Amino acid sequence: MEKKVLKNIIEYGMVDAGDTILAAVSGGPDSMAMLMSLVNLRERLGFRLAIAHVNHGVRGELADRDQRFVEEVARKLQIPYHTINVDMVAHGKELGISSEEAGRLLRYDFFRKVLAGYGKGRIAVAHNMNDQAETVLFRIMRGTGIDGLKGMSFNQDDIIRPLLNITRDEIEGYIRENGIETVEDHTNLQTVYTRNRIRLELLPYIMENFNPNIIEGLFRMSLLASEDSTIIEDAVEKKYNSVVKNKSYNSIIFSGSHFTMESPPLKKRLIRKAVLGIKGTLHGIEEKHVSSVLELFQNGRTGSTLDLPGGIIARVSYDELSIEKSRSAREELPEVEINPGDNLIPEWGLLIKVENTEKAETGGRGKFTATIDGDKLEGTMILRQRRDGDRFSPTGLIGSKKLKDYFIDKKVPRDQRNEIPIISDSKGIVWVVGHSVDNRVAADIKTINHLRLTISKIK
Repeated sequence: MEKKVLKNIIEYGMVDAGDTILAAVSGGPDSMAMLMSLVNLRERLGFRLAIAHVNHGVRGELADRDQRFVEEVARKLQIPYHTINVDMVAHGKELGISSEEAGRLLRYDFFRKVLAGYGKGRIAVAHNMNDQAETVLFRIMRGTGIDGLKGMSFNQDDIIRPLLNITRDEIEGYIRENGIETVEDHTNLQTVYTRNRIRLELLPYIMENFNPNIIEGLFRMSLLASEDSTIIEDAVEKKYNSVVKNKSYNSIIFSGSHFTMESPPLKKRLIRKAVLGIKGTLHGIEEKHVSSVLELFQNGRTGSTLDLPGGIIARVSYDELSIEKSRSAREELPEVEINPGDNLIPEWGLLIKVENTEKAETGGRGKFTATIDGDKLEGTMILRQRRDGDRFSPTGLIGSKKLKDYFIDKKVPRDQRNEIPIISDSKGIVWVVGHSVDNRVAADIKTINHLRLTISKIK
């Protein structure tokens, strides 16, 4: 089994030398087999190892027993140990989601906080081939598409699954051969949960009456679906980049004219991708939600909105279709000082370059490049969101006007106005990014100190 784990880690690039692998260990056979494999491979592959355990607060003394067991294992192995007690039932009620989903959120939030303390690394979880088969079969029963058929991935962002192509029989054999002590979660034997009934009743029935190799068959299907899904995702990514008009922390905006030209299946994938980009997950987003958004966008009535789970809103505004966070879910962006050179601002997802140029350009050139007169600046430049009472004098306009009125004239939707970057100095607005430089600082034929500002998006 360890040879398979080693091959998986290398083939899927799960870890680099010097990384920390945080092993999520429950104390059960799967996680203990994974832990001991990693213990035996860490010197060869040059990674550090830590252990994390979550007590979900639903099994009383048995959960406390498991917690103490994992702590003792970590002590014997002399591996750093991290644990937390949570109440996933109460958290689920608070968020309006199932306790199982709440538990997943709490687990990974804890794992990521622990891993952040080590710097670079990955979270290792012990999902195996049987888990993959159960996941795929569960999704088939719910009517999934090709993305659901691919199941779980060996490598998914900061999560690795080094046992994913290893069967439970192989794991149990490894446990016996190496005399590894484990504890058993008795809730895994209770048939009140759908996943458990698939494991304990449905799969054994299929194996006995239809296909004794159903586990391997479902796993192969997941690999084939993953390959096809990758091809589709690549094609959608290219189309997405051509249809998206603007991205920000709080919204993703489609060009209405470009979006309406696409086929309905592609439109649905574009919607799902936008929701994922804003929400960070598709949990809670079902086919009925995506279809409702598509219907909203196809009707195209300006001002129409639709509320989605998780504080997400779909909106139609002029020739723009947007997926955005609700007002209550929006994040206030920090004010940041802008200095000469490269200014990397991850909170805004922007790179702002400030450089001297001898080319005498007047006003701005391009939506995201502006040339100003550096000698006319007052104090330090600041990147910020709009403020109540903001006024400026757009290039080519005599006099000034309220920024709010300017946005209305330009038909900038109300909920997008806070997301437009504003560059200002101590005297006022310097540049409304994507729109206009203020006449006060605009470069002209008399300018000696030309400053070129260039803004680009970063991931």
